[in-house]
Amino acid sequence: MPAARLVVGISGATGAVYGLRLLDRARALGIETHLVATPAGMLNVHHELGLDRKALEAHADHAYAPGDVGACVASGSFSTAAMVVAPCSMRTLAAIAHGLSDNLLTRAADVTLKERRRLVLLVRETPFNLAHLRNMTAATEMGAIVFPPLPAFYNRPASIDEMVDDTVERVLSVLGFEQTAVQEWQGL
Repeated sequence: MPAARLVVGISGATGAVYGLRLLDRARALGIETHLVATPAGMLNVHHELGLDRKALEAHADHAYAPGDVGACVASGSFSTAAMVVAPCSMRTLAAIAHGLSDNLLTRAADVTLKERRRLVLLVRETPFNLAHLRNMTAATEMGAIVFPPLPAFYNRPASIDEMVDDTVERVLSVLGFEQTAVQEWQGL
């Protein structure tokens, strides 16, 4: 078995660059990636990044159709280190928070939670309504980490790419991958 396997879900919220950059950074670190992108996620990948499904899937070691609920990542017996949904739509958050395993992405998230593995959700919406907040609370109570991709300005990022990279490094650090390049706050 490889040193680490990471499931990456891309759902239908803005911020597809987070999922893509996570796949690329994981590959650079030698982490085996398993990708599930929903149809709405692919709409955003195409609109925001100009990629089709085949081009996106080339960034992952393994990719699965969202309807393939028989894929290996749908079972707890398939050992993974963690899962990240980047970006995570409010629809996907709601399905995860309520245990609705209605596609492979939400089933893989359910498996991640039931196996007590780390699940990080880069939720993308603003402002939040009460349903969003309650679903974030429910997901947190089940063990998920709600991680809105908010930029850290104390590092004085010079570009959007630097902000995205910083978020991806922080996500990998939260997952326990020690070889990340997180810029630690050193105080004033």
